Amino acid sequence: MTMRQQSSFPRQFARTQRFSLGAPRSFTVAPDGSRVVFIRSVSGTEREGALWVLDLDDHPTTVEPEGAFRERSVADPRALLGNSQEQLSAAELARRERSRDGSAGIVGYAVDGAAELAAFSLSGRLFTAELRTGASRELPVRGPVLDPRPAPDGRRIAYVSGGALRVVGADGTGDLALAEPSPEETEETGAGGECGISYGSAEYIAAESMGRDRGYWWSPESDRLLVARVDERAVRRWWIADPARPDRAPRRVAYPSAGTPNAEVRLFLVPVGGGGRTEVVWDRAAYPYLARVHWSAAGPPLLLVQARDQRTQRCLAVDTGSGETRTVHLDEDPIWLDLFAGVPARTPRGQLVRIADEGGARVLTVGDRALTGAGLQVRAVLAVGDEDVLVSASAGAEAAAPELGEVHVYRVGERGVERISEGRGVHTAVRSGAVTVLVSARPDTPDTDYAVLRDGKRIATIASYAEEPVLTARPRLVAAGERRIPCAVLLPRGYEESRGPLPVLMDPYGGPHARKVVAAHNAHLTSQWFADQGFAVVVADGRGTPGPTPAWEKAVAGDFGMILDDQIAALHALAGDFPLDLGRVAIRGWSFGGFLAALAVLRRPDVFHAAIAGAPATDQRLYDTHYTERYLGHPDEHPEVYAANSLITDEGLSGAAEPARPLMIVHGFADDNVVIAHSLRLSSALLAAGRPHEVLPLSGVTHMTPQEEVAENLLHLQVDFLRRSLGAARRAG
Repeated sequence: MTMRQQSSFPRQFARTQRFSLGAPRSFTVAPDGSRVVFIRSVSGTEREGALWVLDLDDHPTTVEPEGAFRERSVADPRALLGNSQEQLSAAELARRERSRDGSAGIVGYAVDGAAELAAFSLSGRLFTAELRTGASRELPVRGPVLDPRPAPDGRRIAYVSGGALRVVGADGTGDLALAEPSPEETEETGAGGECGISYGSAEYIAAESMGRDRGYWWSPESDRLLVARVDERAVRRWWIADPARPDRAPRRVAYPSAGTPNAEVRLFLVPVGGGGRTEVVWDRAAYPYLARVHWSAAGPPLLLVQARDQRTQRCLAVDTGSGETRTVHLDEDPIWLDLFAGVPARTPRGQLVRIADEGGARVLTVGDRALTGAGLQVRAVLAVGDEDVLVSASAGAEAAAPELGEVHVYRVGERGVERISEGRGVHTAVRSGAVTVLVSARPDTPDTDYAVLRDGKRIATIASYAEEPVLTARPRLVAAGERRIPCAVLLPRGYEESRGPLPVLMDPYGGPHARKVVAAHNAHLTSQWFADQGFAVVVADGRGTPGPTPAWEKAVAGDFGMILDDQIAALHALAGDFPLDLGRVAIRGWSFGGFLAALAVLRRPDVFHAAIAGAPATDQRLYDTHYTERYLGHPDEHPEVYAANSLITDEGLSGAAEPARPLMIVHGFADDNVVIAHSLRLSSALLAAGRPHEVLPLSGVTHMTPQEEVAENLLHLQVDFLRRSLGAARRAG
């Protein structure tokens, strides 16, 4: 029997790209409430996204029954490209890897200020769609096109091509470069032998680690743009090779690993007519990271710039005449400062909106006032209105009834805090004016709800074509131990306690920025599938993951090892309430979770009997500056911290204990985020130490493993490894 015949879930999971295909996403609400724009493919297995509009202007003042509004496709990639095969540039492939987007067709778009004109790229070509009429067309411009964005007045489209920021009329005329490398800059090659200077794009660490995926911003008046100039000449070059295809040259990337030079980022005000650009001036030596840019009609542009150690950041207002900046707000933290989506921003009256860690809580601040307290842990600003701010938040440490794994949407204003999402789940929203799109994933159903609200009343539902999973996840969400570590426990379908305790599979991510213990059904599907193979699966979000307080997240500063301590504490705390065989415990993970899995069997073989480490970051000096230095500091200043937190150093392996446990290392050769050198160096160090292990190299596979066959068969291979390894542990025990 082949792997494909053994179970239908891995095949479905891979084919549907984790059940994301067919689901609507990337919502935009027109300011006048007349339409909602979004991307959706036509089925749960179709990769090509199309651009859709839900019309709401037929009934502008009344609450109509659901179904009274019409969805229509305004741009279909199959019709626009005809029989042409989609061709993606290296820059577009890299952009999608940074955003973890494995879909095809229309994967992103931008609209003008009235949401009447959309711009997007297909196969490196520039297209527009008139959202009222549904007419779409290609504009004849220089390609390949990246990140096209209409001006607020809809008269022009800006886009990036070949390292230059260009602009073209919405009618396809007047294409010209607004900012591009000069002949002198082109002649000055960098470390990799190329120019290394570009305009209008986000540098690697901005897109990968800061959450800033763009490099230019239109003025509200549509007469000029703020344009980032990225100089990567000092950044070290790495080579990403595919040894399975020796006829192909390795790919060269500029990768700023911890302790090495970053790209130099400058910012310019550039008139639409070209020429006469003005540099925006700030202390770039003290604050080299350009983390956020906000430009609205409510006031001068705002910049958020960070020190390299990320303990200090300034919110700056830009004088658009001179390019000079002044400090609007200064933030300092002895450990680190996090970045948040949606801030800084301005209210329509010009007040500064930000998220801050104050008094042991993460709060929303408008002007000089904190509008939330310790009852909420604010995670993002979703929309800013005249009377309120829409935020995403979870229960804080002092919440009256902590909502394990839940994230809700709240309206916050001078009159207080009001929750607008209802029921258990993970909720988010997009809002403009009186219309809100509320997206709700719930723990008891695989169906995500896409509700359209007007003035808080539901008027429509946006359809999802996502496939229904062939299995049902049944996680039990609990708080484990004295620290009340959030956990999800999943047992096999139909399990009866009379059958005795089960071998345990810990299934964490465990690191900063990501929670796995969430009140959403589909987030637990893979863990449930592993449980159905005969395991008790435990997912634990210990310190370091997004938690109830800033202190919970920042406890791991300088010491990733304590994350392992919390995994063990959760395991032992749960053993009294669930049928866990502590003599057969395995752990699996990807990326940070892969590091954690390898760490577990090397440092604590008394607890963990087998591990699968997928794309593990084993040598912290090989990961990027912005991420790694936030938690571990600069390696030249704290070499002992890097040595203790890396698995391949003498210090790192000195903690390895006996007996040696089975370890499978899985890594893709095409990974340009956690490069395969991490796994190869770990394998070499383990070999030198005489410690047995297995290595599974994946040819042509990146960090997000988008290939269907790889994603499917990896699940089967892992189960086979776990059964072999834990069976051996039982015989030895």
